[in-house]
Amino acid sequence: MRSSLKAKIIEVCDKKIASKGDNVGISFYAFFKNKNDDPELLMEAAEWWIKIHKLDHFEKAVKIKAMVEAE
Repeated sequence: MRSSLKAKIIEVCDKKIASKGDNVGISFYAFFKNKNDDPELLMEAAEWWIKIHKLDHFEKAVKIKAMVEAE
């Protein structure tokens, strides 16, 4: 996963956790705008989330942040 995507994931997770607590759920769509302006990056995130890690649609933000930081 490219470093810019990792940084974005961590940033979004931090914001969600800060505003809604450690129990907040998140999907990979949370890292993108509501328009598909970078399909390659979206597919990279989707592949990491679905194909590589076989995650559910919604996961805990703290879990996702920890996984990204560990890579």
